[in-house]
Amino acid sequence: MASNSGKIDVEVEVKTPVDKFWNSIRDSTNLFPKAFPDQYKSIEVVEGDGKSIGSVRLIKYAEGSPLATFSKEKIESVDEGNKTVVYSVIDGETMKYYKSFKGSLTVTPKGDGSLVKWCCEFEKASDDIPEPQLIKDFAVKNFKDLDAYLIGA
Repeated sequence: MASNSGKIDVEVEVKTPVDKFWNSIRDSTNLFPKAFPDQYKSIEVVEGDGKSIGSVRLIKYAEGSPLATFSKEKIESVDEGNKTVVYSVIDGETMKYYKSFKGSLTVTPKGDGSLVKWCCEFEKASDDIPEPQLIKDFAVKNFKDLDAYLIGA
């Protein structure tokens, strides 16, 4: 019997210094729709301040997004010292395919730039649901695009 639970880890090296990259991730509510209008229509805070534990954000993806039209994410934990944030997806199309979906993001210094580690743990709704490769690819693209945006900013 195939396990419906899984985990994906990915590491992306970026040129942006660690503090700048982390602060941009923390400010993604404002920054991402401005920086990536082709990917994000809007990100709004529906509960909390959008940065602290328990905050819930509604993310509306741009038309034609291969992933979803929207998702709702809840912040589970934040460690400013270690530059780590953990969130879970609580609503949106993702939940049709996965019973649970939790992501964690850590930014650490690497040379003059940073190493972004993203990990997701998920439980599929059924055996025939594929691994969330699209979500992983989207995350990697986001980090690279954010890096390019920040380097150019």
